[in-house]
Amino acid sequence: MIQQISELWRWQSLLAEWPKFTSAFVTTLEIAVFALALALALGVIFGLMSTSHNRLIRIIARVYVEFFQNTPLAIQVFFVFYALPYAGIALSQVTIGILCVGTYTGAYMSEAVRAGIGSIPKGQFEAAQSQGFTYIQTMMLIILPQTIKIILPPMVNQMVNLVKNTSIVTMIAGGDLMYRANAFATNGNMSYGPSYLLCGFLYFLLCFPLTTWARRYEDRLKKRDIQTTEQLEKVEEGLA
Repeated sequence: MIQQISELWRWQSLLAEWPKFTSAFVTTLEIAVFALALALALGVIFGLMSTSHNRLIRIIARVYVEFFQNTPLAIQVFFVFYALPYAGIALSQVTIGILCVGTYTGAYMSEAVRAGIGSIPKGQFEAAQSQGFTYIQTMMLIILPQTIKIILPPMVNQMVNLVKNTSIVTMIAGGDLMYRANAFATNGNMSYGPSYLLCGFLYFLLCFPLTTWARRYEDRLKKRDIQTTEQLEKVEEGLA
């Protein structure tokens, strides 16, 4: 495979297929964006449900998390692709990718949200309750904004994993990057090296900006906290 990378004719053959790789890149991006939106929504919803005072709601959230965390994503994709048509439900490969990758990642994100909420002192909840805030108002206005710094690193890790997990749709001929790389490499020239190298680079282009943004945003939050602490210290000194 290393020798293949140094062979110019293989790269020329690969560049001739560039429009197909571009289309596959767009497909992967589409799956990633919509699956991420679904995962974030499910993560917040089930994260809130898992901290609810209602036992039934907590059980529902637990069932969702345990099911998706303890079954392989490949089996979930195969079930939706092969089994649902027997129930009269036929979905496109892209839709299946969005649905399966989104719900799978949402289970992990919900655990990050639950852990973030659990790290907030109970006094915050009691203070909000004493002011007449409802549970949803308490979460949205007081608790969740404070958890961002805590849950950001694990959430970003899950976002990056989500992008890479979109490659699972290659198993159902989803037209994604991995599918296109496999198709090019097996079309007769066996150019696995250049094909997978290009595929990995395109996945890198999707993941690297996300991790870079998260790192900078986290640093900005830390600087803001330091500035706030310094301002409070100055105010306390002035009062003293």
